[in-house]
Amino acid sequence: MTDRAVTYGSYLAIDELLALQRPRSEGPEHDEMLFIVIHQVYELWFKEILHELDQVMRWLDQGEAHRAQHTMKRILTIMKVLVAQLDILETMTPLEFQSFRTRLEAASGFQSDQFRQLEFVLGQKAEAALARFPEGSRAHRALGERHQARTLWDAFIHYLAREGYAVPSELLSRDVMMPVTASEALQDTLIALYRSDTKNTELCERLVDLDEGLQEWRYRHVKMVQRTIGTRAGTGGSSGAGYLATTLMQPLFPDLWAIRARL
Repeated sequence: MTDRAVTYGSYLAIDELLALQRPRSEGPEHDEMLFIVIHQVYELWFKEILHELDQVMRWLDQGEAHRAQHTMKRILTIMKVLVAQLDILETMTPLEFQSFRTRLEAASGFQSDQFRQLEFVLGQKAEAALARFPEGSRAHRALGERHQARTLWDAFIHYLAREGYAVPSELLSRDVMMPVTASEALQDTLIALYRSDTKNTELCERLVDLDEGLQEWRYRHVKMVQRTIGTRAGTGGSSGAGYLATTLMQPLFPDLWAIRARL
């Protein structure tokens, strides 16, 4: 007996995928389907970005700067899609959102462990984020592993050291569970790099693009929340747009921004 032929539906598990959208409102309310689909798609894109960031770090380990740049270009393209999805959410009026919002109960974007993983990989680590997920859960395990693992910035500065650049030893041996902080000594090295090394300058600029892309998404997310619920508290006990606004203008790679005034 031969195995059943692979089809589009079986390969992508379409039946299972289409069964995952389960509105909770009565009727159900028309716009709840959009809300669910958008956020499920976000989670899939977060999964893909994490997958690609892990590959970028492997390329850097192997000294494959051009391949790392190519993979980062893919990530940057996905980031543009993340921003564009907010345009779709903003077609939903405040009253349309309120028609099913109470059904979210304690559900909140704070509970997206994949977005927290993304922050961790990009150097914005906070141990308190682990407490939002039950010990022993998939989310807690995955976030815990990311918390203890190196960041993209760590992979980058080790790559620079292997390229022969003077990276301060304390940065190469830093505690990867701590947030990334600026280093004037590293900035001196980066300035020299920008003035003499086109290949690695381009790699640095892709990191700046990624930093800017995440900040753009954060800003658009804040404005979408303000547009939808104003100053109301968010679901799950969060302060809503008030908290989100505090995350703006926090660079992932402060050294790459600091050198702009010195080039």
